[in-house]
Amino acid sequence: MLNWANQFNICCFLDSHGYNQKFHSYECLLGVGSKAVFSPQKNILNELRLFNSRHTDWLFGHFNYDLKNEIEHLTSDGTNHTGFPDTFLFQPLIVIELKAQTATILSLEEHPLKIFEAINAHTHGNGIGQPKNMAIQPRLSKEKYINILNKLKEHILRGDCYEINFCQEFFAENAQIEPLQVYQHLSEISPAPFSCFYKLHDKFLLCASPERYIKKTGNDIISQPIKGTERRNTNDALEDEALKASLINSEKDKSENVMVVDLVRNDLSKICKEGTVEVDELFGIYSFPQVHQMISTVKGELQDGVGLAEILQATFPMGSMTGAPKKSVMELIERYEPTRRGIFSGAVGYITPGKDLDFNVVIRSIMYNAENKYLNYLVGSGITFYSDPEKEYEECLLKAAAIEKVLL
Repeated sequence: MLNWANQFNICCFLDSHGYNQKFHSYECLLGVGSKAVFSPQKNILNELRLFNSRHTDWLFGHFNYDLKNEIEHLTSDGTNHTGFPDTFLFQPLIVIELKAQTATILSLEEHPLKIFEAINAHTHGNGIGQPKNMAIQPRLSKEKYINILNKLKEHILRGDCYEINFCQEFFAENAQIEPLQVYQHLSEISPAPFSCFYKLHDKFLLCASPERYIKKTGNDIISQPIKGTERRNTNDALEDEALKASLINSEKDKSENVMVVDLVRNDLSKICKEGTVEVDELFGIYSFPQVHQMISTVKGELQDGVGLAEILQATFPMGSMTGAPKKSVMELIERYEPTRRGIFSGAVGYITPGKDLDFNVVIRSIMYNAENKYLNYLVGSGITFYSDPEKEYEECLLKAAAIEKVLL
């Protein structure tokens, strides 16, 4: 199916990889082709209100991290090397929902049976190709990274912020990859509940995200921020359990997590009915192939008339990728991060005809521009006054491990 979808200029494949967690909706969801698109350059939220009110069909797409500039009246000076637009939503020609034993095909043009036959007749890929000319280099040296973290800790000491998510870029120029094959390889190594293969003409997002940004079902809304990471040892069950226990008992990770939970509670309270915002789960520990993660769930009941534009206005960018207080740390991020994040730490997802929606947090991802052959991935961690810069650097490398296995 993915090989068939890859022939379209635009497609978005969302895969839960069998993580049937609470609040789960779809196993796999695919939108291909475009009947209509939404990609304004300014007044994005106002335009989104109009577009969303006129369209009652499925929508797939993304919001770049740089949407913050409109929401909080900020600026971004770095270069957007991979070229994803700040906002892009598309009404697909075809939507396919996969479950364990069934495929549901919705189409605006061809008969679903013809689509099903075309998928089954489509030639499979030739296996996992080896990326070519992959000379990956860090944007920051380790020395510069540690120096910046010490400066950020000085900001925290002065009271400029409490916690800040700082990210660093690894990149390759003149990179040649087969994006679909790289995505398949990434999924084999690091299957994640909010993975996606997202193609927008010559731009590709190959995503193995474990994190949900926001989900709306009727008037119910949830956000599930991640803060707290520990490596795994899948070859030694006893050590793996000990590592998991160390995360459960880590005061540093719990303090980071509770800070972002408070931020999310505050964001949701702007758009939810009074007294309905609550923490459904605090400090939940979830295991993935590479890491153990600490995930909390905050939920609420939306006020009447709140749509996607209002949700973004109140909650975007997600607190787990910024810090607290949000506007202050976003200003510091622009000051100290040399790379413009673009779609990284943005969100990819879908909106149903009934206006339900589900969007991930774009992390653990490869971004690739096939035209200029620029490839990058970013990794980061939450910085508090008690952070050890050496350990934060090691955490970044841990988060990048699955991507490096795919590319190197």
